[in-house]
Amino acid sequence: EAFRTRSEGIADKFEARTHKSDWTMPYRLFTPDASGRLPLVVYLHGSGGLGTDNVKQMGLGNIFGTRVWALPENQKAFPCYVVAPQTDRGWVRYGDPSPGDSVARVVPGLGDGARVAFELIDALAKEFPIDRQRIYLTGQSMGGAGAWHMLAQRPSVFAAAVICCGSRSLDDPTAARTPLWSFHGAADDTVPVAVSRERIAALRKAGGHPLSTEYAGVGHNVWQWAYTEPSLV
Repeated sequence: EAFRTRSEGIADKFEARTHKSDWTMPYRLFTPDASGRLPLVVYLHGSGGLGTDNVKQMGLGNIFGTRVWALPENQKAFPCYVVAPQTDRGWVRYGDPSPGDSVARVVPGLGDGARVAFELIDALAKEFPIDRQRIYLTGQSMGGAGAWHMLAQRPSVFAAAVICCGSRSLDDPTAARTPLWSFHGAADDTVPVAVSRERIAALRKAGGHPLSTEYAGVGHNVWQWAYTEPSLV
């Protein structure tokens, strides 16, 4: 609640824009009041942000992952650009449902949402003085799956990542050679905590050193705890 109060009005500082590809991706962009080549934080919304209104990816549970970087005290200490793209087709790649099912299947290959998000990152880096060595990725739930997916597809793009309760994807987690911090609620009944545990275990077995935090008694809304961790930014 303190964060909600402290961050009121922050979303109004994000400019509504669109990126045109083979389909149009709406996005919100926060531009820092600072000079020089600066980092870019890319935030991937969960399923509650799906659409084309260029609004939902900034609201509901997404307020934590979008606003935290743009708080005045954080911008003073760590000025950065923040982009929150919106997809109406998810971040990973989907195929037709299995026989007898109505839910689209996750299939191998680069997802449409991820592909256009990569295009957007490249476009922003050309338009603004963004430090390509300091592009950071974060996302929650469906967006967390998107983050694992994008890290695996093009690990050299990102300097680090923060992933909250990432849902399942087909990507090999050991392909994500990027420093990352994973968060999950131990009582999550939407995306079981085992999904994150398996990824972290695989990374550590492969020689990686990911950070992992679980919150006892916390459900799917782990982002409220993760993005208000004092040491995160």
